[in-house]
Amino acid sequence: MASHAMYPIRAASRRISLVPRSTSLPAQCTARTLVTASKAKAYPTSSSTPPASTSKTPPPIPPRSYARAAPVARKPVPAVSGEPLPDAPPATAKGPVVQDAAAALSNTTPTTATNNNNNNNNNAPDNGDGKPIDWTSSYHGLGTSAFTPETSTVLQARLDPDDIEVKPDGIIYLPEIKYRRILNTAFGPGAWGLAPRGELMVQDRLVTREYALVVHGRFVAQARGEQQYFSEDGVSTAAEGCKSNALMRCCKDLGIASELWDPRFIRKFMKEHAVQQWVEHVTTKKKKQIWLRKDDEVRYPFKKS
Repeated sequence: MASHAMYPIRAASRRISLVPRSTSLPAQCTARTLVTASKAKAYPTSSSTPPASTSKTPPPIPPRSYARAAPVARKPVPAVSGEPLPDAPPATAKGPVVQDAAAALSNTTPTTATNNNNNNNNNAPDNGDGKPIDWTSSYHGLGTSAFTPETSTVLQARLDPDDIEVKPDGIIYLPEIKYRRILNTAFGPGAWGLAPRGELMVQDRLVTREYALVVHGRFVAQARGEQQYFSEDGVSTAAEGCKSNALMRCCKDLGIASELWDPRFIRKFMKEHAVQQWVEHVTTKKKKQIWLRKDDEVRYPFKKS
């Protein structure tokens, strides 16, 4: 059974709607008066005088200027290379002008190189027509004059037996470095040289080339050197040995180590300073006799048997 009870709000709205409207009744507005418990605060009027201030009056603020200050001139950093930096003041005639190092070199190098070339050309020997000598075919200065007695004494000096070496097959020789020392002592380093007289000829396990010995701009001797090689990688080393072999042969014409080609000297030296000895090859185990100096020892690949 449904309940007929109504909520208070709904009942009130119903009562309001049941009141008949009368056009004769004037519209009345009920004014509500708010009552507060506190007293109203009295506000000063415009006619009232403000109380005197006890604090000091602040000074007036000056007007702010927004004008940009003039930039301060920056002191330029001294230039190391001699060229002023972009912000540096222009150079004046008060101080010396430093030239750029690269420009100075570019200006002086060609002149210096030209002078050096001229000096070298002036010092180079010629045939009398102003052209340098072609040592590949020239015999300029051959037999024109003898060397000084002092130079001849150095070139023809007797060899020290301690400088002579002995090969296993009994051939005696002087190491090529000692030929160079004798030439440097007699003429001075740079006063002599070997001029190639042709191309390097590479044959089957052998290289050869012809050289000319030139001393003080004079042709002195000519010889062909040779050297064996055992692989393609050893051609350059063989070419150097070929040059040394040609030098030793050229020195014969100057009387250097001439004893090494004298049969009597060879027999005397071998009797006094060399000996034969039986040795065994370390790898193949073959035995044979070899020559060596009396004060030397058997070296690899041989050993005493």
